[in-house]
Amino acid sequence: MDNVVDEKKVNQVVDPRNSDPCDSDPRDSDPRDAPGYELPLLLLAGFRSLIDRLHAELARQGHPELRPAHGFALQAIGLPGSTASEIGRRLGVSKQAAGKTVDRLIGLGYAERADDPGDARRKLVRLTPYGLDALARSAAIFDELRGNWGETLGHDRLRELEASLRTAVPPEAFRLDASSWLGS
Repeated sequence: MDNVVDEKKVNQVVDPRNSDPCDSDPRDSDPRDAPGYELPLLLLAGFRSLIDRLHAELARQGHPELRPAHGFALQAIGLPGSTASEIGRRLGVSKQAAGKTVDRLIGLGYAERADDPGDARRKLVRLTPYGLDALARSAAIFDELRGNWGETLGHDRLRELEASLRTAVPPEAFRLDASSWLGS
């Protein structure tokens, strides 16, 4: 991939593998010389590929209306349930934005509102059996997708990749608010 600016001064990434082979970049033969911007693009493309495949399979298995942002929200709700404020904090969005997402999940049958047994003034959002089914199916599909990557890359290489990412990625990076910094 090459980082270029077109005639309109728009920064783009161009994959030289899609161009004339005579114009190939010698850096393509040694990944140690890859430009820095390629790593986040490859990680994002890998993430996107997994998520797109997950949602295609979830749709096939009876969850056609589930979207990536819904998955983050279902995780933020959690098994014991949460308030809209807690969900908003976990997702990195306002209480109002979390409330809209919760309303959508309730409308789709993935969540429900219930009285908080510990505080009568609060309402909890809880997962319904349909929501729990979506999460269970997601976990199984992710296992299958990981297996597919293992077949493609080799299982030892995949384990090495995961170990390397665990080393390079700080623990605080594992947050549910990915949807907020991706702008949705």
